[in-house]
Amino acid sequence: MKLEENVAALVEAACARAGERKRFILALAGPPGVGKSTLSEALVAEFVRRGHGAAIVPMDGFHLDNAVLETRGTLPRKGAPFTFDTGGYAALLHRLRTEPECDIAIPVFDRVLDLSRAAARIITPDHRFLIAEGNYLLLDEPPWAQMLLQFDLTVMLTASLDELRTRLVDRWLGHGLNAEQALARALSNDIPNAELVVGRSIKADLEVSSDS
Repeated sequence: MKLEENVAALVEAACARAGERKRFILALAGPPGVGKSTLSEALVAEFVRRGHGAAIVPMDGFHLDNAVLETRGTLPRKGAPFTFDTGGYAALLHRLRTEPECDIAIPVFDRVLDLSRAAARIITPDHRFLIAEGNYLLLDEPPWAQMLLQFDLTVMLTASLDELRTRLVDRWLGHGLNAEQALARALSNDIPNAELVVGRSIKADLEVSSDS
């Protein structure tokens, strides 16, 4: 199924389930490199095209700062589940659900600066549909499992591990690493994280493939 068809089907499913709710949160999970950001942006565009306010609430805004990871000795594993402020993200989701009438500032990760910028985006009451986007949102283990009650619809974006490996190596090549370095980065962190998402996530309401 093409991206446009997937987007239309997901938006229709969300609208059908939303009823009269003032705030609807769609969780979009999937391994690194699977295309969550691309799909999230397309979903927002489709919601807006249909006359609904929508915004992305990325889990990446809750990356622990590099200085904290350096102190803990976990900087090489940045992006693994234990390198996020999971409780902070869960608290934000709860607030977004229970305070739909408020303007709420959220952090956003800046890939160029490699850090999270606090209060970088404002979620307003007009943003009825929110896409919570992140690798580990459906992990069936604490502390991630505490978020599940905040989601009205869960979606898992999938791809084969071979496809993910190719995309992740290409990502690091795009960051200026040579072929050997790019493969090493992908195999040392990204691929283990991808395998965790695939193997330890609960079954989503809907599953979408992004394989080429």
